[in-house]
Amino acid sequence: EKYFEYSKCMFCITIFRTFTALSALGVALLLAGCGNNGGETNGVADSRPHLVATVGMVGDLVRAVVGEDANVTVLVSEGIDPHLYTPTRQDVVRLQGADAVFYNGLLLEGNLGTVLNRPRVTDRTFAVSEKIIASGKVELLVEGDDERDPHLWMDPLAWMVGLEEVTEALIEMKIAPEETLRSRAAAYRAELEALHAYAEKVFASIPEAQRVLITAHDAFGYLGRRYQIEVRGIQGISTDAEAGLREIEGLVRLIVNEQIPAVFVESTIADRSVRALIEGARARGAQVRIGGSLYSDAMGVRGTYEGTYLGMIDHNVTTITRALGGEAPVDGRLGKLTHHE
Repeated sequence: EKYFEYSKCMFCITIFRTFTALSALGVALLLAGCGNNGGETNGVADSRPHLVATVGMVGDLVRAVVGEDANVTVLVSEGIDPHLYTPTRQDVVRLQGADAVFYNGLLLEGNLGTVLNRPRVTDRTFAVSEKIIASGKVELLVEGDDERDPHLWMDPLAWMVGLEEVTEALIEMKIAPEETLRSRAAAYRAELEALHAYAEKVFASIPEAQRVLITAHDAFGYLGRRYQIEVRGIQGISTDAEAGLREIEGLVRLIVNEQIPAVFVESTIADRSVRALIEGARARGAQVRIGGSLYSDAMGVRGTYEGTYLGMIDHNVTTITRALGGEAPVDGRLGKLTHHE
């Protein structure tokens, strides 16, 4: 009889423990589901509009105007080449669930274009660089067989036109009071103007014969056009084609003949073609070095100054100027650079 009572007691305890464990698991799963919802933050519903940007430069432009009045998600992380980026399933979900999608356009995003053109996405998209060109204020650069150059952010004044276009779109969406959005846009415009003035000043200090920018791929055409610098890339506008031997040989001759002191690698592209270029130039007696790593298709590490558009361009301008024999502060326009030379 005592054994029976003991067994019944243990059975009750087991049932109680099982019920408690299952209840805890149910609560945990419920909370986990809330945490994975893109419209919630720390389990609390986020009622703000959810905006998606494909690349950091576009995301920064949008954030500068919306402030804390919208949640902005950037799909392509730092150090990733958007030309070659393949969208994930999570990217598709984010794009389809966004209130608006801001992207660069002009084929920069490569494989993401297939998702951007889907019916549930395309009616809420805004192509920043395509809007800049459509405004008539900036002329499109075209290379070879009608290959359009998408890297308009390399010109701060062109990006200023993008700021105007994005601001009007956000006002139309009623993200925040118009006066608030225009005030933020004006403050960011002043930053872009100051960045342009800095670039214009320091680039002018480079000896004219050395104003030749040679990089891994042709991403700096708009910067070169704005500041009168000859730009040559080993690869073309897109990074989906390997550099040819003929291009490298031609650049080696240019380095030797013009006595170019430095060439540059890029943060999103392997440096093997640039190093092959250096080896070829040195074999002909040219003293050339890597002048630094430039940010081309992606910004720097998130949370750093270079992880912002302003810091990205400041880094590029400062690094190029100093490597080609010009004068620029080692820590950049505002003394904030953390990854220079």
